[in-house]
Amino acid sequence: MPTYDYRCDACKHQWEEFHSMTAKPIEKCPECGKKKAKRMIGAGAGLIFKGSGFYLTDYRSDSYKKGAEAAKGAESASSSSSSSESKSDTSSTKSETSASSSKSKKPKS
Repeated sequence: MPTYDYRCDACKHQWEEFHSMTAKPIEKCPECGKKKAKRMIGAGAGLIFKGSGFYLTDYRSDSYKKGAEAAKGAESASSSSSSSESKSDTSSTKSETSASSSKSKKPKS
């Protein structure tokens, strides 16, 4: 339910009311009691979406974020060491492949 801003044209009193969108606008001013209250156009409020269907990381606690960063740091350290090993394995495989392919190609006589 939204919060609406109101202003009385008689006494210039301003206030906020929290009611449903389908409720009729308030006409009576709580300050002077005259039926001169008007609902004002406001900027509205920022929306916060929580629940399933939204990004899980948007509303996580600080402790969760710290743990996730620590896990990410540990993961990147282990992946960098394994990637350097795989690079050396790949280079040796390429040289073996090129050597075997040159042996298999025999000139036709």
